Order: sequence, then C-alpha cells, then structure tokens
Amino acid sequence: MRFPEIRSMKELAALIADTGLLPAFKNEIPGFSAEECVAPEFWFPPEGEGFWEWKGPVIRESGCAYGKFLRGRACFMTLPVYLEFANYRRDGYDYDALCDDGLARGRDAEIFKNLREHGSLLSRELKRLAPSRYFEDSITWLQMHGYAVISNFEYPRTRDGRPYGWGLARYETPEFRFGADFTENVYRHEPEESAELLLERLKRLLPDAGEDPLRRLLG
Repeated sequence: MRFPEIRSMKELAALIADTGLLPAFKNEIPGFSAEECVAPEFWFPPEGEGFWEWKGPVIRESGCAYGKFLRGRACFMTLPVYLEFANYRRDGYDYDALCDDGLARGRDAEIFKNLREHGSLLSRELKRLAPSRYFEDSITWLQMHGYAVISNFEYPRTRDGRPYGWGLARYETPEFRFGADFTENVYRHEPEESAELLLERLKRLLPDAGEDPLRRLLG
C-alpha cells in the first residue's frame, strides 16, 4: 500500500480507518507512520493546527484506540484491530486473572487500580493518586499489554481560555472507553489467532517489509 500525504485531520482519520493501525512516529518500517505521511508544514505549523492538535479530536471522533502499543511506541488502531491486539497482548487474561496467577507486576497494580476505579484520569491526576518513580514505565506497560488507552489530549488554558503548551494525556481502561463493544468481543479468538490476524493485516499493508520486522513491530 502506498500511503498518501496527509494535510488535514480528516485525511489522518481516513488513513487510520483504511489501514486499521498506524504508528504515530517513525519506526523500523520505512514510511509506515503518521510522522512520515503528514506534510511537513503540518507537523509544527507556525499558525493554525497540525498533527499535535489533530490527535485528540481524531481519537475522540473516530472512536479509535491510541496509546504506546507497539514496543512502547504510540499507535492509532481502529476498534476491530485493537480488539485483536488487546487479546493477543493480554494472552487471554483480564487484569484480575493476571494478578490471581501472580503474573502482574506489583508496581503497576496501584496505577491500574486507580485508573479502573476512576474510569478516566489525566496523567497528572493518575500520578498524584499513584505516585511512583516507575510511573512512565508502568503506564507504558499497561498500554502495551492491552489494559490502558489514551482517550484524549487536553491542554492547559490561559485565563481567557486559550490553550497552550503540550496536551495532557487522558487515560482510560479499554473496558471503560469502549464498553460492551470491547468486553463482549475481546476474547472471541485464541490469542495466537489474534496475533496471526494482526500479522496478516500488516503483510497486506506492507508486502515488502518482511515477516520478521512485522513480528517485532507487534511485540
């Protein structure tokens, strides 16, 4: 597949819908990222909005999943693709079962507990509730293993209401974000089958990439 140049938020959303998954930034597969598809003038535009401002609205309005899914690197995924990804990376376990079998990392548990209890939290709120020097590692692990997603980026505002600075990530569990669409479908396949479905999708999208790099990308 030849990926088109992106010059608008609408075009970014359309490419995510067409591919099913789109890494946000450069990776070992040349050309397979929003970073490489977005026209340079829309990466850090001197005026108006660009990729950084598009991310939140695309996540909200398209209903896609977003997070550091692929080896700690951010990626957009449509819900059908994310269902397969979460099932594969969870290896059939919900978080409670992971804890019951002694497979959960202790330093992640408090972060997940607060996220599940509150439903939706900005990064600074989650850090305040579960302070840990391992926070970034833990929240990345939870995203990579299908237990957390980013549902929006929210900007601090000046007194007159103007946004400024970098957007703050809002985290949710996929169960909270997608509801029954997630809970009733995430375990419908064996994890190995989900992995193969993801790999086959990537092979169709990237026929020249080679199987080993695609497997490494999935983690």
